[in-house]
Amino acid sequence: MADASKKDNDEGLKNITRNKRAFHEYLIQDKLECGIALTGTEVKSLRAGHASLEDAYARLQDGEVWLIGCDIPEYEMGNVYNHKPKRPRKLLLHRREIAKFVGKASQRGFTLVPLRMYFKRGLAKVEIAVAKGKQTHDKRQALKDADAKRDIRRAMSRKRL
Repeated sequence: MADASKKDNDEGLKNITRNKRAFHEYLIQDKLECGIALTGTEVKSLRAGHASLEDAYARLQDGEVWLIGCDIPEYEMGNVYNHKPKRPRKLLLHRREIAKFVGKASQRGFTLVPLRMYFKRGLAKVEIAVAKGKQTHDKRQALKDADAKRDIRRAMSRKRL
């Protein structure tokens, strides 16, 4: 785990927020990094580490991809030019990426879900994924598998002592 964070720091990544619920609720098929169009107070709020992707999703509208439901709270030191916390935000993608990626998401049962938001070399980025909703029994099986792996790791660490 420490190696992954070291790798992120080497690439100039600074995590802002992760959508932990997405990994529980969806099967992730394909990931894509994209930019996000923000106002000045939104960037300042993100630099302070305030954001939530819990109920967010992405949608194709008029040939553009929009991030809907992402909560970036107002900047505390902002004035009358402060932003609206839940406004739709445009995701910056090339036409080829939109055609390829959203084509997969338009299939029945698939959706575009944001996984994490971070700064990469000073620019705000969002990682979105084509995902398919999990059934209840799939979620239960995933929890059982995670518990089993955790128990195995604990047993192995005790054995080494």
